[in-house]
Amino acid sequence: MNRVGIVGTGRAGVGLGLALAQAGFGVRLHGRNKHDLPKPLESSWGGTPAWISEIEVLLLAVPDGAVAGVARSIAETGRLREGQVVLHLSGLLDAAVLEPARRVGCAVGSMHPLQSLSTPLAVPESLKGATAAIEGDPPAVAAAEGLARAIGLHPIRLSPGAKPLYHAAAVFGSNYVVVLAATAQRLFELAGLSREEALRALRALLQGTVANLARQDPQAALTGPVARGDSATIQRHLAALPTEEAQLYCALARGALGLTTIASADRQAIESELDIYRERVRESRLGHQPGRQS
Repeated sequence: MNRVGIVGTGRAGVGLGLALAQAGFGVRLHGRNKHDLPKPLESSWGGTPAWISEIEVLLLAVPDGAVAGVARSIAETGRLREGQVVLHLSGLLDAAVLEPARRVGCAVGSMHPLQSLSTPLAVPESLKGATAAIEGDPPAVAAAEGLARAIGLHPIRLSPGAKPLYHAAAVFGSNYVVVLAATAQRLFELAGLSREEALRALRALLQGTVANLARQDPQAALTGPVARGDSATIQRHLAALPTEEAQLYCALARGALGLTTIASADRQAIESELDIYRERVRESRLGHQPGRQS
């Protein structure tokens, strides 16, 4: 398994291409349009790549909505051959979306690198030690595991039907962390910090949190008023926060309660504060309904 083809020259395709090339694989890329790529990568472009029959593993590094169509178009060319492996990189879709390739004798599966691939040149290093979620036909799973290990990923096998929950977990662990960071920055600035001061404070705080999570599980790493059972502080937070941020705060506070082992009385006091705020918001919304009479 030394020859790998990648369809898609976006950040994931180029980044993985670099990682595989650095690991000693012969890599061919293909995109819709001509691009300048970092060495040693080169790309063909246009319609279906002519080199498909020459490679052993084909990776589809295209958006989720395009995977099925690209797989069908490639299968219809007749260039796929029996025994090849076709993988896609989606975190949500499973191997079934590659059925056109399976019908012509290919083993199909998926390999999702669980890492943020925002800068192609940084991808090879960022993949080292990260997880790759893999599923599909046994030969495709074996091939994906070999690729993953070669570029420093830790492969795990997912059970059939597990991809949506797995992908939602990834969204919580990455995308929504960024949303929470943006919320924290906005609140720091409302408290009077400059943008630069807010970002400096936030980055140091996040680094400390990540360091704590590297040493212990989330339950042990949790700090703050919920972990202390401090309902008075929560009450003051909710009184100070804008409505949208307060509602997010309440949802996360309820989640934090699930991680704590605080005394029953403290838990009930926090739940009471959250319920009081929720009822206040509900009444406020009812009071603003058009045509409502008091």
